Amino acid sequence: MPDLVIEGAYVATLDPGRREFVGHVVVKGNQIVAVGPGRSSVVGAARVIDGSGCLVTPGFVNTHQHLYQWVTRGLAVDATLFGWLQTLYPVWSRITAESVHVAAQGALAQLALTGCTTAADHHYVFPRGGGDVLAATIAAAAEVGLRFHATRGSMDRGQKDGGLPPDSVVEDRDEILAATSSAIDRWHDPSAGSMLQIGVAPCSPFSVSGELMRESAVLARRKGVRLHTHLAETTDETAWCLETHGCTPLEYAADLGWTGPDVWFAHGIHFDDAEIKQLGATGTGIAHCPSSNARLGAGIARTADLRAAGAPVGLGVDGAASNEAGSLVEELRNALLLARARSGPQSLAVRASLEMATRGGAACLGRLDEIGSLEPGKLADLAMWNLNTLQHSGIPDPVAALVLSTPPPLALLLVNGRPVVEQNTLLTLDQASLATQVAKTQRALL
Repeated sequence: MPDLVIEGAYVATLDPGRREFVGHVVVKGNQIVAVGPGRSSVVGAARVIDGSGCLVTPGFVNTHQHLYQWVTRGLAVDATLFGWLQTLYPVWSRITAESVHVAAQGALAQLALTGCTTAADHHYVFPRGGGDVLAATIAAAAEVGLRFHATRGSMDRGQKDGGLPPDSVVEDRDEILAATSSAIDRWHDPSAGSMLQIGVAPCSPFSVSGELMRESAVLARRKGVRLHTHLAETTDETAWCLETHGCTPLEYAADLGWTGPDVWFAHGIHFDDAEIKQLGATGTGIAHCPSSNARLGAGIARTADLRAAGAPVGLGVDGAASNEAGSLVEELRNALLLARARSGPQSLAVRASLEMATRGGAACLGRLDEIGSLEPGKLADLAMWNLNTLQHSGIPDPVAALVLSTPPPLALLLVNGRPVVEQNTLLTLDQASLATQVAKTQRALL
């Protein structure tokens, strides 16, 4: 018999027909086995949940994050990106596996509490003597209970080579490639229903050599994993690329083999019309991080144009040092508001924002056949939002209530069929104890 049945909820399936109805979702093991309008025909399920007044959506997919930054929030709050990096790199050069583990637990817990079931992390700071910081993030994801895409980042252009990072966190190119290959061999699970996958993710054009970018792409494709990096985040980056390489960031990346359906870029703000068309034609994805981009004054990505061109667009919270909230559900509202502020009131629909958080993110990570919608045979990753509140009652459209109003209480979060959050409470870790550990770790680091 099924393990869980949700009855009487408003269900936004995000399936190919984008069906929505008051109905049911049936889960057995780690899979959805039935979704439909009205009551289910199931008798004797292990658990039946009354979803009256609730909205059920696919679990959200976070396409870009720096988990270690959870213990370095609230610094350089009025700086530009480059100034912010120059302030924070010396702090990040002191992280250890222990501090990263606590930071990752905190950031992932907040993601779970805000509807995220799959998280992609971009970790690129590896201080010598700091221990196995990548393993620390992977352990934290397993403890919180989220589906995890850990990307092994890297930097080989330090200050002595004209880059921004301190030389103490820069690695040798051969060392990076060997460590990245080892991480893929050790952890990457390509099987159906995988809870852990590894990607290859040099940090950015101004902290990574062209040789490392090119060789990383070759490595990733040889191993059959995805590619990720920051690109076109600020006008400063564009000016730097033009001065240093004589081309735009996308032209530079494309020349190094960094476009295609196995690539997704973080931010992607400063693209012209031809570049947006190129991204769509090649199926190159974008992790849109509206709150972080606004916090740093970096600009507003052309999400409507990117989607219209056919580029996969997902949402990301980015690192908590540039988005202290770390709340994925808030990115839906901010993505919509910023898109409309930039391009007009009909540039991004309410449901398009929800689609970016679900199907769009799943497409960026190459998991659309498994997650991103509620359909029989897909993985049981879902969120149930309680709209029986003062802030949401009276809004006739449940999806609009989720996207446009304040974040509603999370009644249930299932990841791989397992409850991770219930009634706005994390089930897998003690939140109060974790908050104490985060504060203690931040004080020690600073």
